[in-house]
Amino acid sequence: MPINNVVIAIAMEAEASPFVNHLNLQPDTSFFPSETPFHAFRGKHNNCNLTVITNGKDEVHDTGVDNVGTVPAAIATFLALQKLKGGDDPADLLINAGTCGGFQRKGAAIGDVFLTTAVANHDRRIAIPGFTPYGTGRIESASVENLASHLDAKLGICTTGNSLDFHELDSHHMLENDASVKDMEAAAIAWSAEMWSTPFFGVKVVTDIVDGDKPSHEEFMENLGTAAVSLQNALPKVIDYVCDRKHDEL
Repeated sequence: MPINNVVIAIAMEAEASPFVNHLNLQPDTSFFPSETPFHAFRGKHNNCNLTVITNGKDEVHDTGVDNVGTVPAAIATFLALQKLKGGDDPADLLINAGTCGGFQRKGAAIGDVFLTTAVANHDRRIAIPGFTPYGTGRIESASVENLASHLDAKLGICTTGNSLDFHELDSHHMLENDASVKDMEAAAIAWSAEMWSTPFFGVKVVTDIVDGDKPSHEEFMENLGTAAVSLQNALPKVIDYVCDRKHDEL
């Protein structure tokens, strides 16, 4: 079956807004339960139904910052796929779009666009027999080699953790994961997609170099605006390519 209903999960408002505005997607205030902080923006692009979901702002701790990290990402994704599954048009594909850190040892540079080949966790260390594979939580992404060639994008594994910075143990596990990029949501989003058997891949734009000289938070803030524009440029091309194609053509 061709792909015609796509969900795009984007954690931060600043990452999502250029794309939402570019495609003139409209807010759907009834999409998520009113108790949640999540937002949905919906519309059509060519023959595709699109739903962009964001994690909204923190109200629990009254900070008003973006709900980044694995918990809000997993819940928002699960609820979105559940909502569409309950209707007449379940999601054919889930894309996690956003910014990321990149590893120069894997050839990443600021502004590079990566498509994920797999995702894994680097901060779920559970030293109990049998729990290590669960903690790592590796999930393969949908095969998108043709799309990568079309976009001139790079391919690689995304490693996920709940901190912007990292320490030596994280670094060891990121190396074990063979990661090209690092984020705070992808593995959780992929886990929710698995619950609904929805094919998944990530589109990640590099804002900072994890194994570089500069502190990640400084480099991230410097490059977030540029990366958001780069994401806006890449995402419509992604949607144009995947719509009306079969999964094995990606």
